[in-house]
Amino acid sequence: MVSPKMQKNAPIMIVVVGLLLLVGSNFYQTVPPGHVGVATLFGSVQPVGYPQGLHIPVNPFYQWTLFDARQQTHSETANVPSQDQLQTKLDVSVQYRLIGSMAPSILQDTGDAASAVRVHLIPKLRSLLREQGKSIKRAEDFFKEETQEALQTGLTDGLREYLAPKGIEVSAVLIRDISLPPFIVQAIEKKKEREQAVEQERAELERVRTELQQGVAAAAARREAADQEAERIRILADAQAYEIEQINKAVANNPAYIQLQSLEALKAISKDPASKIYFLDGSSPQPLPLMHLGDLQGRP
Repeated sequence: MVSPKMQKNAPIMIVVVGLLLLVGSNFYQTVPPGHVGVATLFGSVQPVGYPQGLHIPVNPFYQWTLFDARQQTHSETANVPSQDQLQTKLDVSVQYRLIGSMAPSILQDTGDAASAVRVHLIPKLRSLLREQGKSIKRAEDFFKEETQEALQTGLTDGLREYLAPKGIEVSAVLIRDISLPPFIVQAIEKKKEREQAVEQERAELERVRTELQQGVAAAAARREAADQEAERIRILADAQAYEIEQINKAVANNPAYIQLQSLEALKAISKDPASKIYFLDGSSPQPLPLMHLGDLQGRP
């Protein structure tokens, strides 16, 4: 049984236990991974932050602000004017993180992490975008590789130099998308269409030129073949003429040659059963036909 004295002191004991639990839980602090804890005591920021992990003991009267020091990305879309007074829409991403060791000064000078991005990173990024656009002559130059590289380098260097003293470390600035004014996009598309048409015409002219060259080569080959054939015929004609000339010389110098040929002709005639030989003058010393031809040589 509970004594009347204990019943009387029960409320006091409950209050004491509650105070012990409340105060006891404030003697330690757990900082999540990738975060930095900054303590304030009655509105005064403590100069040193607390890294991730369990911290025991700590002042139970501390008020805690956690800063996420992991890699973050901020996306921004802005209209950037070029020297031709045209507006080009740029989508960029800034990769950054809060410098953990500077978390107390960030809280002291600016506020929490979201305030640091809103106060320092975003305005400077927008200002640099406008400044970088002033160095670009024409809006369509944004599509050039060297222009994009120079733009990214200028933005990265400018943000690093400005934000590092503010407690923000910038690792890179990436261009996600570029949107030119609509009429420039149409002009570029028409230009590409004209270039493609010129390329097609150039390819067609090259094809025709190749075919003409092939035709000329074929005609030259045919002409060369005709010349060779004419030369062959001329050589054969010269050979035949020379043969005839030599036969005529041989006949003129040897009348018996014709009689020999006559005998050969008679032999050929005699082998044909259908052939007939007629003797015109049986008392002639040369009764066979054709045998008198050799005697005609040299007669007036």
